[in-house]
Amino acid sequence: MYNKGTIIPGLIIFVLLVTFPLWFNAFSTASDVPKVELPPGGEKQCVAPAAEMRASHMVMLNEWRDEVLRDGKRTAVTVGGKEYRKGLQMACMECHTNKEKFCDSCHLYTSVKPYCWDCHLTPGQAKKETH
Repeated sequence: MYNKGTIIPGLIIFVLLVTFPLWFNAFSTASDVPKVELPPGGEKQCVAPAAEMRASHMVMLNEWRDEVLRDGKRTAVTVGGKEYRKGLQMACMECHTNKEKFCDSCHLYTSVKPYCWDCHLTPGQAKKETH
């Protein structure tokens, strides 16, 4: 071997870089998963099961947006005898009124910046706008 002095340190550096995620996760502590605040009104049922809402609520909201705004399908969703109008403010924010304690707690934990609030108002902001 002609470049033994550079190949061996290069291989060591390569192995360290490739295995860095394993070492980092082994010695770091993750923060606890946030506990979201449940609706204050005692509602026990949502438009979908909790596991489904955690995994794919944004998919459902995008589907609702497309159906209502693009296709004109404004039919309500009925769950357990209760009727919900399609929409973030008309369905979700009716029960989950505190954006900071409900939405933001998980979005901050997962480093997600949803674009919902570019157009929508939280219930608190909507009250300020109407008064």
